[in-house]
Amino acid sequence: MLSFSKCLALAITVGAFASPVQAQFAKADDAVKYRKSALYVMGQHFGRVAAMATGKVPFDAKVAADNAATAEAMSKLPWAAFGEGTDKGDTKAKPEVWSDRAKFNDYAEKMQSEMAKLSALAKTGNPENIKAAVAGVGSSCKGCHDAFRQ
Repeated sequence: MLSFSKCLALAITVGAFASPVQAQFAKADDAVKYRKSALYVMGQHFGRVAAMATGKVPFDAKVAADNAATAEAMSKLPWAAFGEGTDKGDTKAKPEVWSDRAKFNDYAEKMQSEMAKLSALAKTGNPENIKAAVAGVGSSCKGCHDAFRQ
């Protein structure tokens, strides 16, 4: 079983190659699976922090910081997989992802910025700071989903 630090190192390494990732997909379906997987993993780790911030599970500063760091690393991965031709198949992405790409990219950058804030604040171990940062991430995710997800 991989340790958290090894998983994080793997995610960061994969993230370093995220910009040319579109060219690496053999099929559009592969890109859709990739982005859905990255978003799922990010959501799982963010959800663990959010559950602590809202009191649904006991707060553990180390677990919060570790999960926030993983969510931040994952937040950088899915965007290159929204390339041309990936608007078909098993996807909930609205056509606006491709017709209003600038706005979509703004939402992606906003979420990444909010996720970075969460990761930094989670390292402080202060539950109130984490709670505020969770709200920022949640708001940025909701805005993008409302505009670009069916």
